Amino acid sequence: MSFDLLDLPEPDRPPVDPEEYLRALMRWHFSVETGSPFWLRRAQSLDFDPIHDVRTFGDLRRFPNVVDEFRAVPVEDLVPRGLTGADRVIAGVYESGGTTGLPKRFVMFDRWMEFALGWDESHYAALGTANVLLVGPSGPHMFGEFARRRARRHDGMLFAVDLDPRWIKKLLERGDAAESERYVEHVVDQAAHILSTQTVGILITTPPLLERLTRRNDLVETIRKDVRYLCWSGAHLDADTREIFQTEIFPGIPLKGLYGSTTILGMSRERDVERADGLAAFDPPSPYIVFRVVDPETGEDVAFGERGQVVMNHLTKYALIPNNLERDHAMSIEPPAGWFGCSVADVGPVATFGDTTVIEGVY
Repeated sequence: MSFDLLDLPEPDRPPVDPEEYLRALMRWHFSVETGSPFWLRRAQSLDFDPIHDVRTFGDLRRFPNVVDEFRAVPVEDLVPRGLTGADRVIAGVYESGGTTGLPKRFVMFDRWMEFALGWDESHYAALGTANVLLVGPSGPHMFGEFARRRARRHDGMLFAVDLDPRWIKKLLERGDAAESERYVEHVVDQAAHILSTQTVGILITTPPLLERLTRRNDLVETIRKDVRYLCWSGAHLDADTREIFQTEIFPGIPLKGLYGSTTILGMSRERDVERADGLAAFDPPSPYIVFRVVDPETGEDVAFGERGQVVMNHLTKYALIPNNLERDHAMSIEPPAGWFGCSVADVGPVATFGDTTVIEGVY
């Protein structure tokens, strides 16, 4: 049986038929020769046969949301047996943020990480050589590794100011806002020293940290002079703040976001074309990462233009993570023609997730 259809696309390869791709993917993950120990074991408790019963994107709703099981499953059990050679090279093991309980762990494969990074490369194509400054977590999140690879793609150096977002969330959870402020100032002080002594072409950080940087007039001037691209991710950015960044504080510097999750091992990219309402709109790389937006009460998809809770799916030969209800709400918008699912705009955190209050903090 050939699984060539599941190979990541080359520049001159015609697009795959999404549903043919999905059916091949089910054969891969649920065949003894190619599937991972986790899914081969988990299939025994499903009330359907994925190979025969999952024929369309809508059929993915039959899967239970299994990501909570990734808090304790041995990561070796997540490796599909069919991966060999260069496909089997592991970039790292990365964890979710731990916002809603103990972190979940996922295996990231090198070829997939390079594809996921390249998905957003069109935004950077004209920059040429550029040093990168990351103000965000280096690990165990995948944020830091993406920044390292971004610098490498642009023949630049990576400067990094590490952040422990879990510690900030613990401080906020127990009401210690003063200590949280001191920690964030410590992070900003380190970023300020790099920006004032080195040439940074690409600045990657979160919206709350970017806002903190703008409280220092000298840093705003330095960023205006040197930085050629601002990338935000890890937290959410409302339309009003986004407009202030774009038009008043950093006019002329591209400001583009990435919306994703460790639980889908990747991200969606912000559209180049601005929406009339000023909201950031994100397209995931279908059929590999696919979104739905659902009514949290019924689980049914909302119409384009309506809001609901985001459901994410990772659908590659490197991992299968279907039907994962995320801790974000968003507006469902029409995706590019021929794509599974939907695109999203106006993303924000839900107030509670399960029995847990969601604390976003600075990441």
